[in-house]
Amino acid sequence: MDKSNISNIHDCYGCGVCATVCAKQIISIELNGDGFYEPRMTDESKCTSCGLCLDVCAYSHDELSLKDRCIKSYGAWSKDEAVRRKCSSGGVGFELGRTLIGEGYKVCGVRYNAEANRAEHYIATTVEELIPSIGSKYIQSYTVDGFKAIDRKQKYLVTGTPCQIDSFRRMIRKFKCEDNFVLLDFFCHSVPSMLAWRAYIKMLEPKIGKVTYASWRNKFEYGWHDSWLMGMDGVKTSSPINWHDSYNMLIRGKKTFIQSRWSKGDWFYRMFLGDYCSGKHCQERCKYKYDKSSADIRIGDLWGKTYQNNQKGVSGLVAFTEKGREIIESLLNVTLLEHPFEVVAEGQMKRNAKPAIIKPIIMFVLRNHMYLSQNGWNILFNVLDYPIQIAIKFRSFILKNSKK
Repeated sequence: MDKSNISNIHDCYGCGVCATVCAKQIISIELNGDGFYEPRMTDESKCTSCGLCLDVCAYSHDELSLKDRCIKSYGAWSKDEAVRRKCSSGGVGFELGRTLIGEGYKVCGVRYNAEANRAEHYIATTVEELIPSIGSKYIQSYTVDGFKAIDRKQKYLVTGTPCQIDSFRRMIRKFKCEDNFVLLDFFCHSVPSMLAWRAYIKMLEPKIGKVTYASWRNKFEYGWHDSWLMGMDGVKTSSPINWHDSYNMLIRGKKTFIQSRWSKGDWFYRMFLGDYCSGKHCQERCKYKYDKSSADIRIGDLWGKTYQNNQKGVSGLVAFTEKGREIIESLLNVTLLEHPFEVVAEGQMKRNAKPAIIKPIIMFVLRNHMYLSQNGWNILFNVLDYPIQIAIKFRSFILKNSKK
């Protein structure tokens, strides 16, 4: 018999909205064996079969929750140089939050909690409280505490991945409070396994100490893209680089810090952007690529030819609703230039990421919490140059040359 709750749902988006709406508070959001958030029924005997958890679940619906859309798109950046320098691209996400806080809104954004070693949603009521939300966080966020802290009678800007926002719109529509919310998502590649992030931190901490801060898109030394090339030794060269070098990681620990880049073989970015550890839900069930969204506004880096020489960062903005358009065009501290959608979305993914050929082996290592040195991982990555039959043989190599 079909159950009218989420007990049979696994490998879902992990958006946490089902746990937020459950009146009996019997749904928790926990990491599964692959390191992705998914719901758990803590006491199914208390379930009243109201079906609300399924009603708000974007994973359980094939269609988007936003039906009538108008698309208007822009290139934009903050007029505040400090904001633009600190943020991942043009700083417009921060300016949206700052503007709406000034109009009486609260912001449900995402910050990195170094103590818990996770990204998490939280509520910001002042510009100072908004600052930790600056910058991209390329790990799956834990939403439940932030979403549960929302008072649906008040006004909020809510940010999140497209799947989180799709479920969130279903919830606020169900409770007839949609007018109180502005929803913001972004062009999303996928989310990596939290097991990969934890393995990365485990490799770094012996060198830098307990991690206190993480910035996934640090621009202070390197600029936004196509900038001066700086190696790990801090020596600049005149070699041109491409937008991949925007992926510059800065991790601070109690003893020292480390900077590394995707183009120079950063382990985490290689795992994430190489699609070695993305979730099944991202690779098989994502319905939010390119121009598919349930948000009022979508934000992202404006890659492509139009701003290829810009080193300070440019945000792409897309209004999917009239509300979104009005808010974007009301931003006073933002330089705003309208462009066709194809210009704003140039370089963004049009279809879902495909798993790397040796993803099963990578996930086997992560699932079993095996420790490999940086050298060991590099050997494993290089298996990609060989036929899959050879790659499979590396499983026995890993088992013999790893330790729990």
